[in-house]
Amino acid sequence: MTDTATVKASDESFWLRVRTALGAMRPVRQEREPAYGQAAIARSIGMKPRLGARIEEELATGWANAAARHVSLSLLVIEMDRFSDYFTAYGKTSTDHCLADVMQTIADTLPRDGDVCLRLGRSTFVVVLADMPGLMARALASKMVEAIKDLGLAHKESHAGIVTISVGLAVTNPHGSVDKKFFEAGAAVLRKAQRKGFCRIETKDLRPAVERKRKAA
Repeated sequence: MTDTATVKASDESFWLRVRTALGAMRPVRQEREPAYGQAAIARSIGMKPRLGARIEEELATGWANAAARHVSLSLLVIEMDRFSDYFTAYGKTSTDHCLADVMQTIADTLPRDGDVCLRLGRSTFVVVLADMPGLMARALASKMVEAIKDLGLAHKESHAGIVTISVGLAVTNPHGSVDKKFFEAGAAVLRKAQRKGFCRIETKDLRPAVERKRKAA
């Protein structure tokens, strides 16, 4: 649906009325709630991206379990590299099939029955890993990256020639209620990874800062 404007035209000239009428016929841009794949951009203009109920639930559960057991919580924020270029080159149907294959492959690498891969937005995936140290989580991320490469899905707009993913890994020792900055940290290092190219993994270890905060309190 296109928004239109009604313009008062009592004393205006003919051509001014024509220009005004033409302007009123133009579509009005409507901002969409961004996928977390655009979270950094969203925050820069004052918008707060939504994680979605399923991801928030998974994050809250993992946080509570890790806090109760005094163990680490790792978070993987994963995205298909050069997704927009793939979509332009191959179209919606092929893109949907590709993303389904990527998501299933990520899920197949998960080591525990309770671990799940959740989709956020068009091309982003989230894995919450309670009681998994950072080194193990990074090794898992590397396994995911290699598994996607092994699929050999063509991507003619990528320098790699195939579909690849990059991963942002955040690690913390949870205390108290969920800190949403934990998710933002994972998304931020994902962006850092993608700025460096493709098939990249970047890590943000929040544990030293958490411990300093606890001692200061």
